[in-house]
Amino acid sequence: MGRHLHFDCFSGVSGDMVLGALVNAGLSWIDLINGLKRLQLNGYRLRKREVHRGALPAVKVDVIVQQGFQRPLTLSRIRKILAGSTLPGQVKERSRSAFDRLAEAEGVAHGVDPKDIHFHEVGVVDSFIDVVGGVLGCYLLNATRVTSSPINVGAGSVQTSHGLLPVPGPAVAALAKGIPIYADGPRCELATPTGVALLRTLASEFGPMPTIKSRAVGYGAGDHNPDGWPNVLRVFLEEESASETRQAERMIQVETNLDDLSPQTYEYVMEQLFQIGAVDVALTPVIMKKSRPGVVLSCLAAEDRTDAVLEVLFQETTTLGVRLHEVRRHLLARRFVPVTTQGGVVRMKVAEVGAGWEKAAPEYEDCKAIAKRTGRPLKTIMEEALLAYPQEHGKKRPANVRGRM
Repeated sequence: MGRHLHFDCFSGVSGDMVLGALVNAGLSWIDLINGLKRLQLNGYRLRKREVHRGALPAVKVDVIVQQGFQRPLTLSRIRKILAGSTLPGQVKERSRSAFDRLAEAEGVAHGVDPKDIHFHEVGVVDSFIDVVGGVLGCYLLNATRVTSSPINVGAGSVQTSHGLLPVPGPAVAALAKGIPIYADGPRCELATPTGVALLRTLASEFGPMPTIKSRAVGYGAGDHNPDGWPNVLRVFLEEESASETRQAERMIQVETNLDDLSPQTYEYVMEQLFQIGAVDVALTPVIMKKSRPGVVLSCLAAEDRTDAVLEVLFQETTTLGVRLHEVRRHLLARRFVPVTTQGGVVRMKVAEVGAGWEKAAPEYEDCKAIAKRTGRPLKTIMEEALLAYPQEHGKKRPANVRGRM
């Protein structure tokens, strides 16, 4: 079985912090250097140092640029370098996905088409190695599940080539859309675009630290060393055994009977419940008292989201009361694996069943976006993704095709 990595971003995240944390947690320095040689990129060397940030000892990884590129890299040039490398297919695709995210965020921030973005703002060789090294490091550690805490983005302002910008800068703000962030600590930038793009590519979940049997803890240092502040990224490493493919968690199931609510509002209520963090929502037709037709609305949510669920139900439906049940949910550990289709990259949601078997399903929203952009049938794109997964990732057994997981 693989390993579970949990990144604790209490002091933000950057590419070099990810590398340092992985090395400190047990990633072989020699394997990392030899693996990056497969990128076939010259003009740099890696340096590893033991440093202190505040009261914490940590590893600082520096990319020493000896001979860089003559001009900033375009997204197309980055893709060509990755495609021409001898890196594992999974590392190529995830690295490409991280740079796609960076280009899109920089485009949003500066009003430029992503294909015209030049990566001068996030560096050239150093950021290239940070991204590919972070993806490769997780691959070498056999990380089958990656999770992350909310990201501390810092505070104040930062000087860039575009002038003085608030923290988080526009690119980080764009990259952080949809994931939990907060501001704490010294008035400086703690989360960089490279670091956030890397975590968005690697992590399948963002939230509080899950229950974990830690086997190693790594600390990766950032460049800044503010007085009295431990500017490090912490990673917890857990060995996953076959018996740990299934996870159990305590959940709250909220139910209410509805017989006088217009069916037109059902879709809106369900959307509101999912937006506030509901895990699942279902409507079941029933016959109620006096033979009136109605529905039972059932909502599954974590305990800390119960109040938010109740607020939606009391505000948006006609119910006067609800039932709450404590339940335990068993689920398979999941991870996201990118595959390439004719229209672009699709994330596959993969769950380990045990004994070498797994279930895989294409992420619907990715396929939907490609279908809208290209005009090709959604069904065709989903089928392409399912076929591409075993081909690109060398699966010896066919994936068990499933719908929503």
